[in-house]
Amino acid sequence: MTSRRTTSQSLEIASSSPDGDAGSPLKGEPVFLAVGKLRRPHGVHGEIVMEVLTDFPERLHRGMTLYVGPEYRPLRLNSHRWHGSALLVTFEGYETLEQVGELRNYQTYVTTADRPPLPEGEYYHHQIIGLKVISEAGVYLGIVTEILATGASDIYVVRPEIGKEILIPAVDEFVLAVDLERGELRVRLLPGLLPE
Repeated sequence: MTSRRTTSQSLEIASSSPDGDAGSPLKGEPVFLAVGKLRRPHGVHGEIVMEVLTDFPERLHRGMTLYVGPEYRPLRLNSHRWHGSALLVTFEGYETLEQVGELRNYQTYVTTADRPPLPEGEYYHHQIIGLKVISEAGVYLGIVTEILATGASDIYVVRPEIGKEILIPAVDEFVLAVDLERGELRVRLLPGLLPE
C-alpha cells in the first residue's frame, strides 16, 4: 500500500482574502497560508519570536514578503535565525522593541503562489479538505471535513449527508484518484469501511 502523503502547512490556518473574495486559483483553495505566529519581542533591536507553523521553514528568506495579522499587512523579512524550535525574525521598518511589540500574537502568512510545489501524488491538506468523495461505483459519499495524521498514513474523515463519518486511509488501495479541478476524491470502499 502506497501512502498518499498530505502536507499540513495550510491546515493550520487557511484564510480567504480580506475583502471576502477568496480569489483562489482553485475552488476552496485559500489565498493566504499561515507560516508562523509572532509571540514576543526579543532584545531591543526589533527581533520578535516567531512560532513556526510551516512544514517548510527553509523557504523563509531575507527579502521575502510575509503578510501579518488579520489585515494581511505586507512586511519585508529582514532577517531570521533559529532560537530553539522558534525563529527570531526582524521586519523592515520595525527596529525597536516598542515597534515590533505591536505585532505580538499576530499570525504571519505567505500567499498560495509562494508555497513550494509538492511531488506528484502529494497534496496540501487544504487541497483535500472540502473535496466531494465519490465511490468506485459513482455513489456520492460525502465531503472530506478533516485529515487525521497517524503514524502509518493520513486518514480522511468524510461526513455524509446522513449517518456517521466514514474514515478512509489515504493510501492507493483506497484512494483511486484526486481531481482538484472537479473537486472530487474517488475511492474504493472495502468491507468494513462504511459504518453500520
